[in-house]
Amino acid sequence: MSLKPLEYDQKYGELDQVIRAYVGRTADDEEALTAYLRHCWRTRPWAIAIAEHQLRTYAQNPPGRLRLRLGEFYPVPDVGLPDAEIQDWLRTLADRLRESIETGTAPSPATPQTHWEWQARFPELGQLLGGWFSQDMPDEFEDHDAALQDYLDGTDAGLVAQLSGELHDLLTLPLDESDYALALAELGMEVDPPVPYGPGAWLAELAARLR
Repeated sequence: MSLKPLEYDQKYGELDQVIRAYVGRTADDEEALTAYLRHCWRTRPWAIAIAEHQLRTYAQNPPGRLRLRLGEFYPVPDVGLPDAEIQDWLRTLADRLRESIETGTAPSPATPQTHWEWQARFPELGQLLGGWFSQDMPDEFEDHDAALQDYLDGTDAGLVAQLSGELHDLLTLPLDESDYALALAELGMEVDPPVPYGPGAWLAELAARLR
């Protein structure tokens, strides 16, 4: 049987966050690790040590045939490496995380550079855009305002406040219109902003309405 949620998180919870940063990328992609470190140093620096420990433990004790059969292991996704090289890669990641902790070296603040980082930095905005402004929106709601109102009617006030903060955070970044369009896409929006707004203007309008 597969691991229960508590045991899974204890063994692989933060390891999973590191590996998710590499989904769709290759093991030698520096942006993926930089994105993970930048986000963690900004929001929860203590998690980096947990990730280092879980990565090193997993690399030292890879799942045997019984654990594979029972599903009691973490399935590392394809990062462009043969299976025989995965353990060394995990050890290298652990070494890089340890070095960052011991030297106190954090990536400079920057606009998110990867899909994982966009989602990690703006989780509630991603929830709104991916859940209410997907390609199905025109079939479910009369217009953008109706979709937004449905979100507001069914969402806890604390999460709405978090959304407002994330919007203001996003609007402080040095982005142009093409960057805002990229941000909307990375956060799950699959329809165009309502006329006559461009991506940046619509995000500003959302922020103003929530305020």
